[in-house]
Amino acid sequence: MLDSRIIDVSFNPTFFRISAGNSTIKPSLGAVASVDKDLANSLKPLVRCARAKQDIQEDETMTAEQKAQAIKGIKIKDASIEDLGLDFTLPGYPTIELQSSGAEIDVTIDNVELYVEKVIDFTLGQGVQKQIDAFCTGFSHVFPYSALKAFTPDELVMLFGRAEEDWSLETLMDSIKADHGFNLDSASVKNLLQTMSEFTMPERRDFLQFVTGSPKLPIGGFKSLTPMFTVVCKPNEPPLMPDDYLPSVMTCVNYLKMPNYSSQEVLRAKLSVAIKEGQGAFHLS
Repeated sequence: MLDSRIIDVSFNPTFFRISAGNSTIKPSLGAVASVDKDLANSLKPLVRCARAKQDIQEDETMTAEQKAQAIKGIKIKDASIEDLGLDFTLPGYPTIELQSSGAEIDVTIDNVELYVEKVIDFTLGQGVQKQIDAFCTGFSHVFPYSALKAFTPDELVMLFGRAEEDWSLETLMDSIKADHGFNLDSASVKNLLQTMSEFTMPERRDFLQFVTGSPKLPIGGFKSLTPMFTVVCKPNEPPLMPDDYLPSVMTCVNYLKMPNYSSQEVLRAKLSVAIKEGQGAFHLS
């Protein structure tokens, strides 16, 4: 980060919100949803039951007997909370108890809110506090972690390489340099840009790793690459034709040497082979 290098570490913004020195929010169901949507969705019905129970308990028009009966009638898809077979262990991890002897404590309508509270706390609070503290301590050996307060969580994840990248055809055309036999009007260059704009996320990572040596773009995207991403025409030697060659790269200068392929289909196929088979290869030329 200090050297403005690209860091291939993907952090969730919630990590920085709950970390030491930047705990701007208390762990909540919404925060859990940003980290684990499936877990959050499984807790939502339980939260609704807890709120329904609270509403009944606060209803001054009902007698104690009526409240008890109404609370007993709280259901999740025609099933009571007791019928769900839950206990005080972390969902999906039966060996991790949320409290002492948690595996022996059933979740009921009487303690459902405590169960939800403990699951949330274990997911984003005390359950991960040791790991967060260790990260902050290690980070501070290089740079004071407290100084990161100057950034928002979203800005921090960008610094750590999780920025949204624009691979639209228009952006690519403004960010690429064509040289040595190619120009931006060359059919092969247009085919390359069209192919790049159609890449999936994994294909983008592989392409960037192949061309630049890093699976991530710097903040600012292609326009921030230094040197500028350049594609040049790779000559062929008769009797071989351009379609007989694979593209090659010079990662130190973001340089793609590409034959003048006959079609986009050939270009995509040859590029795919080069990326998959040439990843990690090094050749002195």
